[in-house]
Amino acid sequence: MSTTQKALSTKELSTVPYTLPALPYAFDALEPHLDAQTMEIHHGKHHQTYVNNLNAAVKDTPHEGTPVEQLIVDIEQLPEALRAPVRNNGGGHANHSLFWTVMAPVGQGGGGAPAGDLAKAIDADLGGFDAFKEAFTKAALTRFGSGWAWLTVANGGKLAVESSGNQDSPLMRGIGSGNTPILGLDVWEHAYYLKYQNRRPEYIAAFYNVVNWAEVARRHAAVLAAIRD
Repeated sequence: MSTTQKALSTKELSTVPYTLPALPYAFDALEPHLDAQTMEIHHGKHHQTYVNNLNAAVKDTPHEGTPVEQLIVDIEQLPEALRAPVRNNGGGHANHSLFWTVMAPVGQGGGGAPAGDLAKAIDADLGGFDAFKEAFTKAALTRFGSGWAWLTVANGGKLAVESSGNQDSPLMRGIGSGNTPILGLDVWEHAYYLKYQNRRPEYIAAFYNVVNWAEVARRHAAVLAAIRD
């Protein structure tokens, strides 16, 4: 079992048939920073398509029933015909499933700054919260085309900021860093174009107002506990 699997509860591990997770807030709850129409389309159309395509790809294969996180971690062990469908759709499902949970409405956990052990780790590993924001913003801005910006935990427990293209995940051995993501920002145009058009910097700046730092801290603690085990 990988560090990532150990860091997730049974409830969080996604099994086949893969299903679209419910949003933990209403479509309009993140306004004015993320608009309701984008959230509804992004969640109900884009994420649902990844789920549907992933289910179709693994149906009647030995990989049916495998948690999506394990599926993408072991992507290089999959048969050649499955690798691209799992990379695109398994990555899309896993990435979005994390994305929805690391945001919260302003006044209900969204925004502000991290605290406790996560804040100390950001200070120690990344040079402080302002330095983290600068690095994370740069990762999101300079990702050419579609992709993600990430805050991840390396196998040794240190934090890192990185980015990935398309629906790749840091979890993908041989493709990604192998680190475990605890915060992700979707910079595909469908995530922001209705409200921000081509103004990706404004979207990134708005994202910080809805980051659910308590959830990011919970994920950070879970990964560290898994490493210790």
